[in-house]
Amino acid sequence: MRGRNLPFSSSMSAQIQRSNRSPLLLFTLSLLALSVLFILVFLSPSNPHPNPTSFHSPISSLKPETSFVVSLEHFLTHKVPKSPPLRDDTAPVAGDVEDASRKLDEALSEAEMERVIRDPYFPLGSPIRVYVYEMPWKFTYDLLWTFRNTYRETSNLTSNGSPVHRLIEQHSIDYWLWADLIAPESERLLKGVVRVYRQEEADLFYIPFFTTISFFLLEKQQCKALYREALKWVTDQPAWKRSEGRDHILPVHHPWSFKTVRKFMKNAIWLLPDMDSTGNWYKPGQVFLEKDLILPYVPNVELCDSKCLSYQQSKRSILLFFRGRLKRNAGGKIRAKLGGELSGADDVLIEEGTAGEGGKAAAQTGMRKSIFCLSPAGDTPSSARLFDAIVSGCIPVIVSDELELPFEGILDYRKIALFVSSSDALKSGWLLTYLRSFSAADIRRLQQNLAKLSRHFIYSSPAQPMGPEDLAWKMIGGKLVNIKLHTRRSQRVVKESRSVCSCDCRRSNFTNSPPSSL
Repeated sequence: MRGRNLPFSSSMSAQIQRSNRSPLLLFTLSLLALSVLFILVFLSPSNPHPNPTSFHSPISSLKPETSFVVSLEHFLTHKVPKSPPLRDDTAPVAGDVEDASRKLDEALSEAEMERVIRDPYFPLGSPIRVYVYEMPWKFTYDLLWTFRNTYRETSNLTSNGSPVHRLIEQHSIDYWLWADLIAPESERLLKGVVRVYRQEEADLFYIPFFTTISFFLLEKQQCKALYREALKWVTDQPAWKRSEGRDHILPVHHPWSFKTVRKFMKNAIWLLPDMDSTGNWYKPGQVFLEKDLILPYVPNVELCDSKCLSYQQSKRSILLFFRGRLKRNAGGKIRAKLGGELSGADDVLIEEGTAGEGGKAAAQTGMRKSIFCLSPAGDTPSSARLFDAIVSGCIPVIVSDELELPFEGILDYRKIALFVSSSDALKSGWLLTYLRSFSAADIRRLQQNLAKLSRHFIYSSPAQPMGPEDLAWKMIGGKLVNIKLHTRRSQRVVKESRSVCSCDCRRSNFTNSPPSSL
């Protein structure tokens, strides 16, 4: 009986052994399949360096919009709230302002000390926290709508013939900064600055008043009245009274904007096109490099990108180009003198013109055909022409002895521009001899640097890392400790003390030269 049952028992034993091996085989095959899947997905040549942040920032793949008119149209159509907020930042009644200011100061001090203790890199390693005031719409959205509804009226000119709306575009830094600050965090790319919604969490306070639009598009008396209203609205704020405005950011990028009342806000951080030390535009002590920030004009021409620069390289047949108004005031009188000195010279093109649509096209064509672009002083030491040249790949030749430049704590302009004193530039034949002395290798190096650095001067939506909006906050971040120092000091120094120095007693911008050897 055992003999007849043996084959059956052996067969059963083999089946049992195979069944015991099946789970192990399935596990091995599953592990192999997972390994293959991992290799295909994560080590595929199409994605050799997977970036986890790319899954969280789809906005970074979108092409930024650099046209002010196009960006504003999209902003007003899609971003503006349907109605003003139920609560704005209207200041408390007079009797409660001092109490509100004291409570805010206590809350800010406590929050700041917590950050100092918690963050070993504070404030250098922390993003700047900005509180954006919710001002009444007559200071913000209504002015943007006014521009949007009238910008096609190109016949509207200033007294010197410049199109008003083109000037507003050139000075529209207030729009680009504000639009980025109030955008949802999911749509922003800048990480060095964040908007906070509680004043006690803020490092700085942003005043979103469009001073340039109001100056150019409102009637004179209407504009002055709005300026006075804005002044009262801001200076009644508890946060303003706490610091006397030292931690407030005020965009006044056109030298005429807010001119009638800005002396009452001289402690604030002004966003400027330059710092005129002659006193024609800013009174002594109102502006200086320690407190304020220079921002570039918005370029009036299109960016000549790397492809464009490569194409234009062989077509740059003009040695020196200038297009603009030759008759200017103050330091800009040098334009007429330079025009008389350079006109008619070989390989030089000097044209009289304005910034209208035809002028824009002519300037863009001329700059892209030229090696050097003349950038003399205008009514103020700076000129939008400098930034037009930079984004056109045309090497700027700067003749403006009092010029201050944007982001100079970060950028070295000697790598992209030539600086010539007014006295040298006016010597007969000197300037052209100097320009012709540059070798092809020198010129190519300057042009390559222009191609690398031009992105620092292109405003856009969304604002780009290392764009002008980003560099503005980096520069302000460098001032933050000093702002806090002067705010605290002003709160405790006896007002009658001789050590209290108002802005009026400050020296104009001055950089010490190295001592000469004895």
